[in-house]
Parts: sequence; structure tokens; C-alpha cells
Amino acid sequence: QVQLVESGGGSVQAGGSLRLSCAASGYTYSRKCICWFRQAPGKEREGVAAIYTGAGGTYYADSVKGRFTISQDNANNTVYLQMNSLKPEDTAMYYCAGTTSRSYCLIPRPYDYTYWGQGTQVTVSA
Repeated sequence: QVQLVESGGGSVQAGGSLRLSCAASGYTYSRKCICWFRQAPGKEREGVAAIYTGAGGTYYADSVKGRFTISQDNANNTVYLQMNSLKPEDTAMYYCAGTTSRSYCLIPRPYDYTYWGQGTQVTVSA
């Protein structure tokens, strides 16, 4: 049974940092596309950052470039999202999701991803 489990969310003030983790069980991260999505109330789910674990290629949404960094730890089957210089508009539920196709890392769309975690809340106050 595949499980993706996010952790690391919380409440911070603007300018602060958080590191999210996505740990997998029953699912190896070798040659997979793992993406962090987020969804704020009343908004569509959007891809924030993605990594192809085979070659390490990454994608970042324009809104987070230079502030967020996605990385992988294959030994521990975990993908991280380091979030710095957080803004109130980063407030959302953050989900990690996995798929096998590298092409889905280029422009992440929720319907292209097979496995999802339960989400972790990030709240940034002004």
C-alpha cells in the first residue's frame, strides 16, 4: 500500500521559514516525479515545486522561485520543501504527490499525479 506522509507545516510570521517533508512507504522515489502542490481556500490546487528523482531536474512556480527549494533524500525515501522568506500569500494546505512520468514534472497538473499525501497546513501571518 502506497502512503505519502507530509509533515513540517505550521504557523510562522512573514519572512520566516519552514521545511516540509514528504516520506513515502510502499513507494520508492527512484525515477519518480514528486511534486508539492498547495491549495488555499477558494483557490485551485497549484503546483509549487517538483523534482524528478532520477535525474534531479526541478520545477518551480514563478511565485516561489528564489524562496523555495525542493530536494530529495533517496536513502530515506523523502522529499523536502525548504520554504524561506514566507509571505502571507503562501498560506495554504500543502500536499505532496507522486507520479512516474518525468514529463509531468515540467508543468505539474493535479490530475497527472497518482499518489497523494493527506496535506500539511502552512499559515503565514503578516
